[in-house]
Amino acid sequence: MRHLAAAIFLAALAGAVGAYGQSANLEHGRLFPPENLGLLEGPDRAVWQKPDQIMDALGIADGSKVADIGAGAGWFTMRLARRVGPNGVVFSTDVQREMLDVIRRRVAREGLQNVRLLQGEDSSLGLPSAGELDAVLAVDVYPEVKDRVTFLRNLATALKADGRIGIVNYKLGGGGPGPAPSEGVRVAQATVEADARAAGLRIRGSENLPYQYLLILGKREAPAGR
Repeated sequence: MRHLAAAIFLAALAGAVGAYGQSANLEHGRLFPPENLGLLEGPDRAVWQKPDQIMDALGIADGSKVADIGAGAGWFTMRLARRVGPNGVVFSTDVQREMLDVIRRRVAREGLQNVRLLQGEDSSLGLPSAGELDAVLAVDVYPEVKDRVTFLRNLATALKADGRIGIVNYKLGGGGPGPAPSEGVRVAQATVEADARAAGLRIRGSENLPYQYLLILGKREAPAGR
């Protein structure tokens, strides 16, 4: 899981920064080996990852337009695609073409027509136009982001006024399938909340997952009368 975080962070940054021409300092990590993708698809993942709880909390429904930041092998992309249905769209991003090839095969196998694959390469590819997305989901990305405030601002730019950002991280305590706390790659929820406020975002809520937390962020509400 340590290497997964590195891989999906690179995709997230390429997507968020590429769209708006903003820069962020990076901490490059070792990419997750595509030949080990089976490690990300454990039969019990749905039990502890709680995908339906996450999607419900983000208000993802039929017809939603969402982004899966750093999609890896597409575990969440497939679930998002089924949730939003043929009237919705899922923008699935990753920095490794091998990962996108896996997702492309999965999408074709299931006959899904609502997934758009985006490969992050420097500034050549990014998220959709400003104000277009209902939700952005970033799972296990945050620990690898160095300039986190810029990262959050860039993600927020793609949101509609009432859109939501979902940040999923492993809790500081041990246990579960995530990286060991001694590896120093777990981020406290309070830290993300402070970064969100610095980025001009508001905290809309949070969800407690078995080994992780989901923090839900949104744009600040406009003052009354505007």
